[in-house]
Amino acid sequence: MGFTNSSLVTYKKLTGDYNPRNHAIDTITIHCFVGQVTAKRGCDYFFESDRQVSSNYVVGYDGTIGLSVEEKNRAWTSSSPSNDHRAITIEVASDTKPPYAVTDAAYKSLIALVADICKRNNIKKLIWKNDKNLIGQPSKQNMTIHRWFAATDCPGQYLLEHMSDIADQVNEKLGAATTAVKPTTTASTDAPKSIGGNAMTRGYFAKGDKNEGVYAYKQLLIALKKAGIITQAVDNNNIFGDGTVTATKQVQKAAKIEQDGYAGPITIRACYTLLSKKI
Repeated sequence: MGFTNSSLVTYKKLTGDYNPRNHAIDTITIHCFVGQVTAKRGCDYFFESDRQVSSNYVVGYDGTIGLSVEEKNRAWTSSSPSNDHRAITIEVASDTKPPYAVTDAAYKSLIALVADICKRNNIKKLIWKNDKNLIGQPSKQNMTIHRWFAATDCPGQYLLEHMSDIADQVNEKLGAATTAVKPTTTASTDAPKSIGGNAMTRGYFAKGDKNEGVYAYKQLLIALKKAGIITQAVDNNNIFGDGTVTATKQVQKAAKIEQDGYAGPITIRACYTLLSKKI
């Protein structure tokens, strides 16, 4: 197996925490760093740490990209040797508390890096199904997440809810078909870009938000309440309060996705899907 490293790297500091890779690269595993670090600081951390952890790449909050473990080697990242022997692992700078959001610069560099990894390793299409049962079946799903292998929130709800968008943007660069589920209505929301919104928000709605995007999202919740899909009523305004949190969790429960009370791309898509089944 011949391996190369990304030419997008802006900083390189190799840690000794790795094993020689025993499998071809066919999987991408994206992690949240839990800290708004630069690529340099992230790589330096892995080099200096005695925790016996590492990652192939680190994407900084400023869009810098660091190489910590060469692609020919398996990094110690995902609590699963079998996963990491076949995966390129990427730590992305993030906030230190849920939903562990990442900056636009980091997100853009992540897309570019993943596309570059796929091109060099002959991964024709990135596939995300959010299905733990498909681990090790890259023809059906070749993106994995840390929480499938250990008791952790990683990669955080923000990145988790953006996995479909990441796959779509990478596949656009690869010339492959997209995989994301599209809304079944043309109703407009000031929501994350991956479902047709704009850049006003940080990629999700949360308690305390007050804007037109929240108002539009709450119209979906009101429709879901009228359809008998959720029981929590919400006020007809633009404030994301306690009732909206409860209603959001009810949507997430009905859609069988994580019940965290944040309204990101997956949750908003779930609203459309649930409503379409009642039409």
